[in-house]
Amino acid sequence: MVNSMKSSPSNPPKNPQIIILKSAICSRLLLIALILLWRTVLHPYDTSSPLNPNCLSSNFITHHQHHNQSILLPRLGSAIEDSVVWDSVYFVRIAECGYEYEQSYAFLPLLPICISVLSRTVFAPLVPLIGFRAVLALAGYVINNVAFVLAAIYLYRLSVIILKDHETALRASILFCFNPASIFYSSIYSESLYSLFSLGGLYHLIAGSNNIAVLWFALSGCARANGVLNAGYFCFQTMHQVYHGLFLKKYASLAVKAVITGALRCTCTFLPFIAFQAYGYYNICNGHAPEEMRPWCKYKIPLLYNYIQSHYWKVGFLRYFQLKQLPNFLLASPILSLAICCILHYVRSQPEMFFSLGFRAPIGEKRSRDSFSSLDTVSGPNIAPSKENLSTKTQEYHNLRQRRQTIEGDGYPTLHEEHDLFQKPECLHAFVIPCTLHLGFMAATAFLVMHVQVATRFLSASPPLYWYASYKAVSPGKRWGYMFWAYSTAYILLGSLLFSNFYPFT
Repeated sequence: MVNSMKSSPSNPPKNPQIIILKSAICSRLLLIALILLWRTVLHPYDTSSPLNPNCLSSNFITHHQHHNQSILLPRLGSAIEDSVVWDSVYFVRIAECGYEYEQSYAFLPLLPICISVLSRTVFAPLVPLIGFRAVLALAGYVINNVAFVLAAIYLYRLSVIILKDHETALRASILFCFNPASIFYSSIYSESLYSLFSLGGLYHLIAGSNNIAVLWFALSGCARANGVLNAGYFCFQTMHQVYHGLFLKKYASLAVKAVITGALRCTCTFLPFIAFQAYGYYNICNGHAPEEMRPWCKYKIPLLYNYIQSHYWKVGFLRYFQLKQLPNFLLASPILSLAICCILHYVRSQPEMFFSLGFRAPIGEKRSRDSFSSLDTVSGPNIAPSKENLSTKTQEYHNLRQRRQTIEGDGYPTLHEEHDLFQKPECLHAFVIPCTLHLGFMAATAFLVMHVQVATRFLSASPPLYWYASYKAVSPGKRWGYMFWAYSTAYILLGSLLFSNFYPFT
């Protein structure tokens, strides 16, 4: 599939977003078909999924009330409920009853809120047919699969701007559509929403829509705790704006303005996660005598999320380094190896630009032909440095922004200024630096701190993985491309078989 997509670098494939849309939809239909197949062929390891006690709070409509109603299609409803396994149980339960138990606060509220709203509005007419809990599960499946399709499109738009090559961007996006963690993007997990808002936020940031980027990154932090790491992109942007204002423009006011603006944007990115921790503290700790409080309530910084991860799931530095966990390290080894190769490839290709964090661009020196990102070239097959490689929509946006900045005179550099890292089109791919640092930090965290087997889905939304795999897919010999597709295929088959039947997976 990958090798069949050949096009001139200056002429993008016809309707690339339609190709990605079809690929994303086909991949989701394939996953659903595999889940149905394995659920039919195999007997689930755990058959307790239909068990669902009444909500503890009377403020919520309980499952028992809906269960007493006559359901027209009980077998269909039971089949949907039986598919709710692993962490999906928590998300569905929270959407139905709210946060009842301490450990449930490990699951952030964006997905449960979306499920609850959709099931009580658009999908409400289905309750008499299949039951309320089945409707909740169905809403979760719809939300995540739609979010995944949109995330794939945003990855393509982001990749076109950064790589400046439609063909490489298209390959990367299709690889994402069939990524090894695909089972989680079609289940009731938060990966799809996180990927959508993380990739979308990064796209809007690089495109210049900073306020929209703040909103999207904040929503990514409502979906998964690691969404707060997206504040690092604003730090990278602020760092270069401060350098530009202080050392190039010689205006301290520009640097101060950049620092204040960057700090506010980072704060907004952190705010949803902090607010949710405060919500947990209010519900669990507030109003209790000191001797009745949970241990974490007495901490100087009472961070509920860290306590839950450590107390209930034994997450901590090197705590997973046990001989009995060796199979899980082997399960995570492909994605961790891919991440390491990706990081090393970029560092070796452009060490000067990488270690200077983009401040020292190797403009005059000869670049390695196997680099997938540099300041003025993007190599690999059919990759050209010309400005024409940008999509028409992106180029129109930059022209519009140039005219707007000329009129407003906001003090920040324009398209014509040499040192503007973020508005000059041929320099936009320097944002590969924070993307790579982000990937490295998450890979190290997954390996040293977390349950290592979750690394497959934890890293699955990182764009550099797919850019690197896209480049390797057409490298001489093409064996790397075959290896990635074999890896993805094996994990899709294995994941859909094990995960859907409540057997341990990643």
